[in-house]
Formats: sequence, structure tokens, C-alpha cells
Amino acid sequence: MKRSICILALASLITATASAQDWAKERLEKSPRHLEFVKVKHGAREVNCFLAFPEVKGKAPVVVVIHEIFGLSDWVRGLADQFAEAGYIAIAPDLLSGAAPGGGGTTELGSGDAVRKAIQSLPPDQITADLNAVAKHALSLPASNGKLAAAGFCWGGGQIFRFASNPDLKAGFAFYGSGPDTAEAAKPIVAPVYGFYGENDARINAGVPKTTEAMKEAGKTYEPVTYPGAGHGFMRAGEAPDANEANKAAREEAWKRLKEKMKALQ
Repeated sequence: MKRSICILALASLITATASAQDWAKERLEKSPRHLEFVKVKHGAREVNCFLAFPEVKGKAPVVVVIHEIFGLSDWVRGLADQFAEAGYIAIAPDLLSGAAPGGGGTTELGSGDAVRKAIQSLPPDQITADLNAVAKHALSLPASNGKLAAAGFCWGGGQIFRFASNPDLKAGFAFYGSGPDTAEAAKPIVAPVYGFYGENDARINAGVPKTTEAMKEAGKTYEPVTYPGAGHGFMRAGEAPDANEANKAAREEAWKRLKEKMKALQ
């Protein structure tokens, strides 16, 4: 299976990421919901995670939020809070936990180059094991209703296809991430995968037909949707104060679609 690494136009994305932290952090700081960091241990690994709880009366479904190539940023934490706002328990693991000197993660790695280099070096099996452990932890929370979904973005969108082999997963949402290109690679997938793509993202979109064919041949559910005029990373770009109309519309439509698909988990 392909490893989705968002390497094109990274110079502009780095700038966007840096500026995004201000408005994303400001929104996060105003959240009325309970937000906390937790450490999830499995074997010799300890994964730092950001956890957001919804303000609901009953138990809620769990959403694992898989970060971009930029690691566990303020924007990703803000996204977890937005899932909580929609009524879900959201947990966003820092899959770079332990990758920095001294055992730190995204924050300790600091620069964009260091973060990307570390992500490219992560063992695929470690990533999946981390995600499985994080999901197990979140599902065991007293506030959980035992139903699990996952949403991944950019690099994390590609990881959705690997994580979709988790038997507890009810739905995977892959935002502009590469998927399997053979039926054999798609064979372990057990959960339906819903894809979200921007029209102006030729590198990722070039692989969608092969993924569609591979998933169909393997008998798996895969439903990709492409949003007109949107670029790669439209979920982040569409939230920014200076968002263009195409990215803004794509983000709004993607949220609407995602929430409709997740209604079955409530």
C-alpha cells in the first residue's frame, strides 16, 4: 500500500501551517468543552494524545483524528474539538510520540523539516499499532457508546486505509490521502471508507481510479467525492480567515457529508 506523503508545494503549506496556528489556537482557547492530554501505553510505546469531550447527556461515539504530515498541530487539536462540538468523543494521537530527542513528539521536533522527516521514518506497523491502542483506550472510556470512526487528513488520510483493518471501526473518512492500488493491498480492509478530494489536487487524484478499482475488486466499500475548485488541504485552508470560496465550500460540504455518514454511530 502506498504511503501518502504530502510533499508537493510544501513551502507554501509550511507558511500556511504557521499562520494557521494563530487562528486555530484562538478558537481552541475559547472552547467551552472539556479538553485534555492523555498518554496511551502499549508495549514499549507511550503515545501522547489530545482528547476532546462533547457536551451531551448520554454516551457518545468515538472518532480517532489522524493528523497531517505536520503532526499534532493546533489545527488538528482544534479539529478534534470541532468533532466534540458535533457530539463525538475525539482523540487525536501524536504519532510522532517518542520521535524527538528525549522522547518528545511534534512540539519538541519544532521545525517543519524535522517533523516531516520524522513522519517519513515512522514504521507503518508502529503507526497502525498506535492507532489501534488509541482506539481501544477511547472506546473503554465510560462516556463512550462503543462505536468507532476515524478521520485522517493528508498523510493521515492515507493511514485511514491501513487503520480500516481494525474490526471495531465502523467508518473511515480519508481526506485527500492515497489509498491501495491493488486488490491484495485492499484485502485487510473491513470498514467502509469514504474519500474526500479537492479537484485541484492532481497528485492525489491520479491514484483515486486505481484505489476505486482495487477496493471494488476486493469487495470493499469505497465512496470518493471530489469537490469543485478545491485544492489539497481544503479542510484546513477552508477554515482560514482568508479562505477562498472553493475551499470554504468544499469544507462545508465535506463536514455535512461526514456528519450524515456518522449519524448511524449515534
